[in-house]
Amino acid sequence: MQFIDQARIAIKAGRGGDGIVAFRREKYVPAGGPSGGDGGRGGDVLLLADANLQTLLDFKYKRLFAADDGRRGGPNRRTGASGEPLRIRMPCGTEVRDARTGIVLGDLTAPGDELLVALGGRGGLGNAHYLSNRNRAPEKATEGREGEEWLLQLELKLLAEVGIIGLPNAGKSTLISVLSAARPRIADYPFTTLVPNLGVVRRPSGDGTVFADIPGLIAGAAQGAGLGHEFLRHIERTRLLIHLVDAASATVLEDVQVVERELQAYGHGLGARPRILVLNKIELLDQADLDARLKALGGHGVGPVLAVSAATSANLNRLLAVVWEQLGLSDMGAQADLAVTSGAPQSS
Repeated sequence: MQFIDQARIAIKAGRGGDGIVAFRREKYVPAGGPSGGDGGRGGDVLLLADANLQTLLDFKYKRLFAADDGRRGGPNRRTGASGEPLRIRMPCGTEVRDARTGIVLGDLTAPGDELLVALGGRGGLGNAHYLSNRNRAPEKATEGREGEEWLLQLELKLLAEVGIIGLPNAGKSTLISVLSAARPRIADYPFTTLVPNLGVVRRPSGDGTVFADIPGLIAGAAQGAGLGHEFLRHIERTRLLIHLVDAASATVLEDVQVVERELQAYGHGLGARPRILVLNKIELLDQADLDARLKALGGHGVGPVLAVSAATSANLNRLLAVVWEQLGLSDMGAQADLAVTSGAPQSS
């Protein structure tokens, strides 16, 4: 499945039906009054959050959506049928903005959430409304109103509780593939991951927590460099960040500082988000080198510092125990279960 997290669509609510001019014509009623009915109301346009959707791919191919128009009125004061409302299904986590002003119109976060984005036009009035003492046979009726039209900017922000961040080739995709059933593309070169990946990790209680692995950050990501700027928004909703660092790097402290600066520069509360600093690939170091790196990072002050190996699964139980503690899901001494649950669909 191709992962699309931004789209722009045009929507148009239905036009109201026209009112009509008609007069009552019945046997033994030679001077029947006006009886023109009102037009029906145009259909509204609503956005509906659907848990079965994972991407905005559908809106790459269809970008214009219009609700049904109302029907014209009928004789004997019959009101025309209203247009059916149009419900457009969106993945959970979609933020909706007015494309012209940038104003946020709503945020669809939970399955079943609905957002009314365009009101249908009001139906016109039939001539029965214009009966008066001075005009007993009005021949006036009004047309229906046009429905609202909007150009919408859609942005999908993944709904994950834990975000995995770090420089390219730090082992983020390997980690999420070991902790969950997610199967991202993994290779020994930078920028292997080009789209976010989701995985569900089993909690000690037995239910699941969603982890998100985003493409690697580089210096300047918050200003648009590399892929980081495109995908940093996917960790805006997370409660906790796992900052993964390549323990074998010759510049471990500088690597940490690069990502920290980008989080601060991006804003949206990411700089203050609770996080765990994790040294990965410890199988490539001897104990003395590992101890030196841990000591250097110990005073960095960004949160707990752990050392793991995603490739050999070393210390991953300890990492998950700290994650559950930070999320308030278990006691410090609880042993996390590495049993695989289910993974969300990934991009191909």
